[in-house]
Formats: sequence, structure tokens, C-alpha cells
Amino acid sequence: MAELAGKHALVTGGGTGIGMGIARQLLKAGATVTISGRREDVLLDAKKHFEDNGTDANSIRVAVCDVTSPDQVRASVEKASNTDGALDISVANAGIGAGGAFLAMDADTFRSVLEVNVVGAFNTIQISAEHMRDSGGSIIAISSIAGALGGRFRAAYATSKAGLDMMVKSAADELGGFGIRINSIRPGIVKSEATAAMFEHMPHLIDDYRKNMALGRVGEPEEVGDAVVWLASDTSSWVTGQNIAVDGGHTLRRAPDLEPAIRARLGDEGYSEVVKPGFGPNN
Repeated sequence: MAELAGKHALVTGGGTGIGMGIARQLLKAGATVTISGRREDVLLDAKKHFEDNGTDANSIRVAVCDVTSPDQVRASVEKASNTDGALDISVANAGIGAGGAFLAMDADTFRSVLEVNVVGAFNTIQISAEHMRDSGGSIIAISSIAGALGGRFRAAYATSKAGLDMMVKSAADELGGFGIRINSIRPGIVKSEATAAMFEHMPHLIDDYRKNMALGRVGEPEEVGDAVVWLASDTSSWVTGQNIAVDGGHTLRRAPDLEPAIRARLGDEGYSEVVKPGFGPNN
């Protein structure tokens, strides 16, 4: 485990799922971590969980924050920074997903995904970088294999993650002179609160994910956290502007087949109105 003692970190969306796994691994590496999110009760529950499992109360902080609000992001970054106002590590993890047939999707849904996943990440990266200009730092955005693979029924989500990955490259090129490194991680399917319904109600989809992974298993939040710790530490000091897959080898193959889930949602008749029968990957 890389050493992060004395470092101050922010993890957006840090109260559940992958964000909580990231926070856990940063804490294990010795960082002081601020977890942010929209729901204070969730954040306080996560803080209590960490403290009950041995984390010093002074090492874990919470900040209520909607990443689409620059003012709220600025307040959370200031809370996460050290007494000199410097932030060492920032993880832009907060995000939302929306699957659906392209012809059945409305513009408001599409726009809402971009607002959180792209604009929210932009706010986090930009404001965090302002607090890193004097001493450098590492920013890690949590993307998705969808940003690389695309796939049917994921137009909004895949577009947002591809946009996030390209923003990381552009920002990294501009900010390297300040000693700021910016990278993204593209997780594959991870078992967490966000995917619990999928594991419970769509085992066929989980099986399809597994079949398309070279390692044949789903991930754990802490495995994404381990990659974050590496990118946050000096052991990756010559790495910036990269989109790194942490996915069990999923991007070696194809995007998951969401057709059964979308067909179940729309019904056979509704499905046939927005997707041409006989033109899917299984035909």
C-alpha cells in the first residue's frame, strides 16, 4: 500500500459504494479524508462505520455537497484542505446512470446525466486544482468502461463518461506545469449499493458481464480504491492524462447486453417501436 500519511483528500459521492471503498483505502494509506455527498445522513453513517472500525475521528470528515453547485463544491474542497488551504488529493466520484432506448429517451434525462457526470466532475476538478496550484496534487476522476465501449441503451451514460475521460486528458495537459496530475479510472461492474438491484433482479445481466471479463468475476469497491491510492501517491509520479481500466479485463471484449432489461421495461410492443427487431447483437 502506498504511503499517504499527512495528505488531505476529498472523495465526492464518498458515502456509499465505490466512493466509500475509495475512502476506506485512502484512510488505510494514512490520508485524512473528507467524504462529500448530497445526503448528510448517509455521510454520517459512513463516518460512524469508519470510526467503529478503527478510524480516528479526526481523519474522516463529511461535507454535504451537490457537485452541480460550484459554491457547494468550493465549500467541500475548503473543508477537505489542510490548514494552509492546500488539497493533495481529489477524487471526482459522484455520478448517476440512466439506461434506456435512444428513441425513448427524453432530453431532460440526457441533460441530467451530463450535468452530474460531466459538469459536476468539471466543478470538482477545476476547484480542486485551484487549491493545488502552489504545491501540486493528484486528481482522479471515476469514469466507466462505458466511456470506452459505448454500447446499446447507454447513450447518455456512455456519452458522459467519454466526455469525462477527454476532459481529464485536456485538463492534465494544461495543469501539468503546476505539478497537478489528473487521471481517470474506468471501473467495470462493481458490487455495491448502486448495483444491488441488478444483482438481485437481473442475474442474466451479471452473468453477461462475467462472460465478458478475462478474469471472470465482478469487482469490489476497494479494488477501485487501491487504484486510486496508487494514482494519488508518489509511486505514480510520472502518470498523468490517462484513462485506466480497472475492470477484470472487460474492455478486452464487448459492452454488456442490456436488451433483456430494456425489453422488460418497455414490453415487447413498446420495445419494437424504438428498436428494429432482428438487428441486435444476439441476432
